[in-house]
Parts: sequence; structure tokens; C-alpha cells
Amino acid sequence: MLAPLHKRLLNDYQQDFPLSPTPYRDIAEQLGVSEDEVLNAFQTLSEQQMISRIGPVIAPNSIGNSALVAMAVPDTDLARVAELVSAYPEVNHNYERENRFNLWFVLIADSEPHLKAVIADIETQTGYPAMLLPMLADYFINLGFELNLHD
Repeated sequence: MLAPLHKRLLNDYQQDFPLSPTPYRDIAEQLGVSEDEVLNAFQTLSEQQMISRIGPVIAPNSIGNSALVAMAVPDTDLARVAELVSAYPEVNHNYERENRFNLWFVLIADSEPHLKAVIADIETQTGYPAMLLPMLADYFINLGFELNLHD
């Protein structure tokens, strides 16, 4: 069960996070709590894996290059490879799929050569080839979810 502050943070700041030098203080003032309470609540949500990061969503390829990447990894080695892939700062998330290509991730780099160099390094470090799937068309999906605040 989520605490009321956690629900408010998840619900109200999925998309309208303050753009200021003091965003956590701004949130605290808006919610009538202390900045430490906001920071502690976000830390708890992160530890509970309710949030993975706080940061901007930038249109793909508007600054740098990005691509979806798929790998076929034996189930016995999937956890190791997923952990290795997640350690790259250029990877913003990865997920498992039930398919021959069972590990998918999004890779973002400042240039196409950098993107390809990271892919090559991932292939070398894991021992598995990667299938690079650059974006051909842009589709916007709003991933904000309204939480039931009356539980």
C-alpha cells in the first residue's frame, strides 16, 4: 500500500515535474511537506522499484542518436547479460521478452559512431550479437497513469 505522499508524487509529477533550480523544494511547498520528506519519499519509491529515474524525456534523435536493440541470450545467462547492459549509462532501460530475441533495450548516445561503439562493446563484453533497430517513424505514447488516490 502506498503512502498518501507517495501517491501524490507518482500521480502529480509523472509529467509536470518542476523545471527549476530547486524542484524538490518546489514540490514540497506545493504539497505542504518538507523538502526532506519529498527526497525521502522519492528514495523509498526508487528502492521499491516504483520509479527507475527522475529526468526529462527527450524526443528521440533530437539530440544525439538512439536505437532499440534486441539480443538473443540463453535463459541461463540472461540475468548476467541484463545486469551488464544496464550498467552502461547509454542504456536507459531494458526488459525481457518471451521470444528468441529475449533482451530488449533502448540505447542513447551523442552520435551514431558512439552508439555503434557502445553496441560493439556490449557484444564483446557479453559474447552475444546485438540487433540494432533504429527508429524509422516517431509515434508518441503518453505513459502517464492516473493513480486512484482514494484507496
